[in-house]
Amino acid sequence: MKLRLARRSLSGAVVVAVEGELDLFTAPFLRDEVRDAIKQDGAVLVLDLTSLSFMDSSGLSVLIEAWRLATSEGGGVTLAAPQAPVARILRTTGLDRRIKVYPDVDTAILGHPE
Repeated sequence: MKLRLARRSLSGAVVVAVEGELDLFTAPFLRDEVRDAIKQDGAVLVLDLTSLSFMDSSGLSVLIEAWRLATSEGGGVTLAAPQAPVARILRTTGLDRRIKVYPDVDTAILGHPE
C-alpha cells in the first residue's frame, strides 16, 4: 500500500499520522479515516504529515473536506511537519493560509483552535 495511517488521541486532540503518498487512489482511505476520527474521537484534528512524501490535488481536496467537517462540528484542523514537497503545494495553493501549519505535532496541538 502506498499510504499508511495511524490514529491516536493526544492532549485533547485526535492525531492522524499520514505516511506515504496521498493521491487519487489513496485519498479515499484518508477521507474515511478523517471522517471516522472526527465522528468517534472529536473534531480537534491534527494531521501529522511528517512521513507524507507526495500529495496531489486529491489530497488537497481531502484536507479541505477535513477542515470543513471539523469546523462544522466546532473543532478544527491543523497540519504538522509537512516535508518540503508537501509544504510547497500547501504554499502554492494558499491552503496554508486556511489551515495552520506547525513544525511538529506538539506545537500543532498547542496552537489548535479551541
